[in-house]
Amino acid sequence: MKENNTVQSLCKIFSLNRSSYYKWLRSKEGAAGVRRQETEHILSEMRRIHAEHNRTYGYRRLADEYNSEHGTHYSYKRFYRLAHEYRIYSVIRRKRPQWRPSTPEITAENILNREFRADRAANSVWLTDVTEMKYFSNHRKDTEKLYLSAIFDLKTRDIVAHTISDRNDNALVLTNFEQARNKYPDARPMFHSDRGYQYTSKAFRRKLDEAGMTQSMSRVGRCIDNGPMEGFWGILKSEMYYLRKFESKEQLTQAINDFIDYYNTRRRQHNLDCLPPAQYRMMLEQKELQAARGQQNG
Repeated sequence: MKENNTVQSLCKIFSLNRSSYYKWLRSKEGAAGVRRQETEHILSEMRRIHAEHNRTYGYRRLADEYNSEHGTHYSYKRFYRLAHEYRIYSVIRRKRPQWRPSTPEITAENILNREFRADRAANSVWLTDVTEMKYFSNHRKDTEKLYLSAIFDLKTRDIVAHTISDRNDNALVLTNFEQARNKYPDARPMFHSDRGYQYTSKAFRRKLDEAGMTQSMSRVGRCIDNGPMEGFWGILKSEMYYLRKFESKEQLTQAINDFIDYYNTRRRQHNLDCLPPAQYRMMLEQKELQAARGQQNG
């Protein structure tokens, strides 16, 4: 109604019939002008979103973000064409180094068996792994390493807990595990990892048994068995770590913490209804609460 009033007012000013305006709008010249303005707006927003997300979004994520922000349903093809025409590209990922074997104390079957399906509940499967990142030490005038342990929820795809340390040892993963337990004390997930020595230790198995969790492990040398966790490492490194040079432990630690917060709370994912993981988890929790109330009332 507001738009019609505006058109009517403009037509009155220029002594035109409204039918003439709509006839022009339906013409090739009018439609082309409208589409050109629409495309210019989309392109401007694509560049803004691309810059806000540190040039890490490809055309699909740009489309998801734009459509979510503006309530539109433009196709991926349109964003693909604009991204390639105006060279709005995402960062290319680097390959992960090869896995190195270790001698295990305890092993477990690959119970998860690559069943990364979406019909599971939150906190029903947790994945975990440790990765290393380097920074330059002014004290030693050389590079040093930080180790990051993280726990990933298969359903909500958020980082449940993460721990950073100078040493890749049992204390790193045990601390990370306790953080996750403290956050969700009632959770009894299947706990899946690779066969790194921390996860095959008796101390770690004892923690799992005490928590009532089932242990699952990837097969030897098959990193795809822990695919979603590996995928998160790829996101973290391509969208943050590889884009910068870190000159101190504190700088790298802050960057890791900031990115995980961004990933959980702001980075939309298409397979999570275009929501960030934390918002998607909240939505699931609200649905479960409503269902529980419905059963009580019934």
